[in-house]
Amino acid sequence: MAGFLRDELKAEETAFLDRAAAFTAKTVAPQANEWERARRQPVEALREAAALGLLRLETPKEQGGLGHRYLVKLALCDEMSRADMAFTFSLVNTQNVAARLALSPTARHRDVHVPALMSGDIFGATALSEPGAGSDFSSIRTRAEKVDGGWRLNGEKAWITNGAIADLFITYVQTDPAAGWRGIACILVDARREGFTRRPAYDLIGGHAIGAGGFALENYLAPEEDLIAPPGEAFKLAMKGVNGARVYVAAMCAGLLADALEKALGYGTARETFGRKLLDHQGLNWSLGDVANDLEALRGLTLAAGRLIDRGEDAVMAAAHAKKFAGRVTLARIADCIQAMGAAGLREEHGLGRHLACAKIAAYTDGSTEMMNERIGAGLIKTYGLTG
Repeated sequence: MAGFLRDELKAEETAFLDRAAAFTAKTVAPQANEWERARRQPVEALREAAALGLLRLETPKEQGGLGHRYLVKLALCDEMSRADMAFTFSLVNTQNVAARLALSPTARHRDVHVPALMSGDIFGATALSEPGAGSDFSSIRTRAEKVDGGWRLNGEKAWITNGAIADLFITYVQTDPAAGWRGIACILVDARREGFTRRPAYDLIGGHAIGAGGFALENYLAPEEDLIAPPGEAFKLAMKGVNGARVYVAAMCAGLLADALEKALGYGTARETFGRKLLDHQGLNWSLGDVANDLEALRGLTLAAGRLIDRGEDAVMAAAHAKKFAGRVTLARIADCIQAMGAAGLREEHGLGRHLACAKIAAYTDGSTEMMNERIGAGLIKTYGLTG
């Protein structure tokens, strides 16, 4: 089943996606179940991906990256998530940090950290959530106090993709609790510096390759040059990033669902019951037709939001629609594909159990399905209200 974004890509972009697809078939698909059984994050596979240039995706060409547009990122997320969404999430997060630091005014970030991230020598992550603050991002409590030459950080971060292995964390902190979101700043935290303590990785069913975890900061001193965004600007930067993340999570869900549908169709074509191919039974045929219908709707919402992001336009509502729809249909429709395969759908070799778990992870990541309802509800009048 061809990726739904391939027709949107140019020759250079298609060549990049072909490399990603070949790597996925050779390395990710054959080992994804083993990674999950071993409950580990496959650092060696991430470095193999880096050697193929996959971590250079969005970093500007003048910084040694490939400078690909956002739609290429969506195509990559769809393609690789067919084998393992958790691994794809891990890979994308390191490349996110490389692309962000390439824009930093700090020479050390651009000249030292970015090449190391793109080569897989080190890994990156973004730290927003805390043990007591997830969807309510403005209530974060990790504190940053201004001191001579920089900032002193204290607090704890949680639910971080790559938290188990990352060396660099783009970290959101509160400088003035009374100021709410206006007091939030963004500071680069280096796990190799004094004052950083990594927490054990979470045992996250079906998603160990994502490396989810957290860290604590105790009197961590960040130099002034590691300030990425000051109070008043950091919250807006985070929200812009979250919109992009919501859409690429929807693309990952499309990949999960496309793979599940393809496997169910293959099984239904090969298996015979009562003298007929399984797929010739109307009940099964119609059930998988419903899966295909929701898959196409998810692809359409994802593509529409992706185009807005590529053009630099307001994508808040479009991202929320795509993410909410992904959270609503992916889990149920993967379950339909498993049901269509009977007990065979439960066999580990098909990977649909991991897909189920990852679909549930997606329903929380970068804003829960319930928070998407809040976002859509808040924009109803502006977007759909009567005029004139």
